[in-house]
This record gives sequence, C-alpha cells and structure tokens, in this order.
Amino acid sequence: MTSSTASTRNGGLLETPFSMGATAVAAVTALLSVFIAWTGYNDGVFPVIGYQLDILTGAVALVFGLTLALVALTAAAYMEPGFGE
Repeated sequence: MTSSTASTRNGGLLETPFSMGATAVAAVTALLSVFIAWTGYNDGVFPVIGYQLDILTGAVALVFGLTLALVALTAAAYMEPGFGE
C-alpha cells in the first residue's frame, strides 16, 4: 500500500467546516420545503410575503427543495478537503 492510499480519509458530514455548513443548508432547505408543501396542501398563505399557495405550488416547492437538500447533503459527504489540510 502506498502512502497516498494509506492517507485517504473517508468523507463525513461533520468533519470540516464546509461539510458542517452544507449539512446545515441541507437540513434547513428540507424543513423549509416540507413547510411550504404543507402550506400549499392547506391552501395557505406564505407567512412573510403573503403569497397564496395552492397544492401545485407546494408540490413544486417540495420537489425543488428536496433536490437542493440532496445536492447539498451529497456535497457535504463527498467533498474532498482543500489545500489547507
């Protein structure tokens, strides 16, 4: 085994500041998208801006938000450390 393969690290969600931030972004995005989907399902109004949501808008927000959360979580798990480490 060479030294380059012996020193590789496994990616983790809370090992570097970048992965911590990306995990936090993924969690907040997932919670916000579920909240918007629930508000759209109930034909509610978006709290701050007063936009009327319907079920289609809620479903689109859910799919878009969960996709963004999945991308952020994947980046947090598999991003290689930078030149500083």
